Amino acid sequence: MRVLVTGATGYIGGRLVPRLVEAGHEVRVIVRRPERLRDVPWAGDVEVVAGDLMDAAAVDRAMRDVEVVYYLVHSMGGRGDFEDLELSIARNVAEHAAGNGVRRIVYLGGLHPAAGRLSRHLRSRVRVGEILLASGVPTIVLQAGVVIGSGSTSFEMIRHLTEVLPYMPAPRWVRNFIQPIAVRDVLHYLIRAAAVPPEVNRAFDIGGPDVFRYGQLMNGYAVEAGLRQRPIAALPVLTPWLAGQWVNLVTPIPRRIAVPIIESLQFDCVMREHDIDDVIPPPAEGLTPYRRAVRLALEREQSGEVETSWRNAEVAGAPSDPLPSDPDWAGHTVYTDHRERGAAAPVEALWAVIEGVGGENGWYSFPLAWAVRGWIDKLFGGVGLRRGRRDPDTLHPGDAVDFWRVEHIERPRFLRLRAEMRVPGRAWLEMSAEPDGAGSRYRQRAVFFPKGLAGRLYWWAVVPFHGIVFAGMANRITAEAEASVSRESDVAGKK
Repeated sequence: MRVLVTGATGYIGGRLVPRLVEAGHEVRVIVRRPERLRDVPWAGDVEVVAGDLMDAAAVDRAMRDVEVVYYLVHSMGGRGDFEDLELSIARNVAEHAAGNGVRRIVYLGGLHPAAGRLSRHLRSRVRVGEILLASGVPTIVLQAGVVIGSGSTSFEMIRHLTEVLPYMPAPRWVRNFIQPIAVRDVLHYLIRAAAVPPEVNRAFDIGGPDVFRYGQLMNGYAVEAGLRQRPIAALPVLTPWLAGQWVNLVTPIPRRIAVPIIESLQFDCVMREHDIDDVIPPPAEGLTPYRRAVRLALEREQSGEVETSWRNAEVAGAPSDPLPSDPDWAGHTVYTDHRERGAAAPVEALWAVIEGVGGENGWYSFPLAWAVRGWIDKLFGGVGLRRGRRDPDTLHPGDAVDFWRVEHIERPRFLRLRAEMRVPGRAWLEMSAEPDGAGSRYRQRAVFFPKGLAGRLYWWAVVPFHGIVFAGMANRITAEAEASVSRESDVAGKK
């Protein structure tokens, strides 16, 4: 079957694509930046179409000869117009799916109450589903609640809230009922939805076998993680916005993601019907209980086998355009900081240190300054430093690295990171390694495009710290490369 997947760089899409390939489908994906897929294991097994879902021509091109379309895109940004944008994208996809004779649309929506006021994000998901169902193309809308899996936003939020706070003052929504579902079961339903008979055109609730209060989810995690259960006190004064600030500070989840999740938790989110069982039977081994889903997620994280993560979702409001080439800087105000050091270590050793920056390895200079910058970013609703990185040693285009994102990588020579912290402008950090005689040469460049007067004042305010932070970073990275060579020599000598 010929299949098109939208949202292939997202948490669910990145896991669905290789499973569709494994099931024997011909898979095509449409992405705005194909370079983000360059290093994924399944990149050579799919056809990649470059394009934006708002671009009618690109969507039409992606839909040609396609039988099934998976619609897996949803904004978690804080922009006020995100609903209009989502509805426009849904109409564009619906129109071209119908025009190209697509036989089935599969959409992953959100579990929600039957009646009453919905959060903006749940309301948008419902309306997107309605547009697709009215497209004339047989559509199945799978409405899932809290998805539990290694790297999922919901799992990370539960994990950090439980691990960080021994006592949890919590909003009233911790008493609401939630029906979580394991990511493996979501994928089960998505894959089998492609073969649902054409007369089926409706929404279905999906969920796991357990229904808990949200507070019970946190204590269920505590048991599986070997922690004592946490006392929870529900407070009536925490509005969704205030609770979002609290989650933003306590967990790596940035405010722009935390607030919509919390808004959606204001209501009980449980299955209202189980009609999906008549269309797609549960997995042969049964649906995954919540605590087993937590256990599997923890095992995945401990083994370093996390396929996809919320960390690699684009940050709303952060610059997404690539760094212009140097000749394009003409006429613009641009501030740069250049550092260069020689290293008595081969390029391979220097590159290993460069590619390992961030996360647990840190930034090799003035840790307190980096920590303070991370705290400031969190206070202003940014991602902060605790987002970390998916793999401790290897980076790929599009990967998150604390409050940076990998924009370009040429292994083992060049790495460019784009800033996603809150700054009045656009910022990048470049690091490169080149052979230099018997050793190597390290080059480092910070680039900042200020926005207005605030951007200029920001740059000059932090200039005094550059001599410490950026100079120290260059010194420590080259020193670490030399030390790694010395350690290897010592080990070889002992053998």
